[in-house]
Amino acid sequence: MLVIAHRGVSSELPENTLPAFERAIEVGADYVELDVHADAEGRLVVTHDRPAPSGGYPTLEEALALMRGRIGVMVELKTPRRYRRHDVVARTVRLLSSDDALLCFQRQPLEEARRLRPSLRTVQHVGVGVSIRGARAAWAAGFNDSRVAPRGIGAALELGLLPLVFTVNDETRMRELEAWGVGGLFTDRPAHALALFRR
Repeated sequence: MLVIAHRGVSSELPENTLPAFERAIEVGADYVELDVHADAEGRLVVTHDRPAPSGGYPTLEEALALMRGRIGVMVELKTPRRYRRHDVVARTVRLLSSDDALLCFQRQPLEEARRLRPSLRTVQHVGVGVSIRGARAAWAAGFNDSRVAPRGIGAALELGLLPLVFTVNDETRMRELEAWGVGGLFTDRPAHALALFRR
């Protein structure tokens, strides 16, 4: 079971910050998931919500420099179509290492990323605008915990997709999803998930 620190260890530290990412490395998570927008100047910044002019966000380059060679990173592009003029997909793809993955709710940005770099791992979130079958070219399918069912997990596995579920913090639910065949969990509490699965 892959344990993915959702926006870093966001149960202990402010989400999408360098200290939260450092903490994920300390606890031994397999990946950090972070969110990326482009700011008004076109910089790739790490934040879940649309960047405010006041800023103060780490850049994607800073975050990746902190984690490179220490933990895998799953970079989620937030509404990349809004930032087309800043070429966010191509710029992000160039920054990612072979251990990293690119996530998105929209299919087109991931298709563009795979054209630019066929070996790049991509995670297609499904259930909102993209079907499981529509994700078949990806490495993994991301399911919302509130909508996932064993049938969907089975369909993903049949297509050769690694099923990932977000965001799961309850240990009983983690065990249930493991029994369904889920391959990874996004969690705000990676230390708890690691303790559960590595016992």
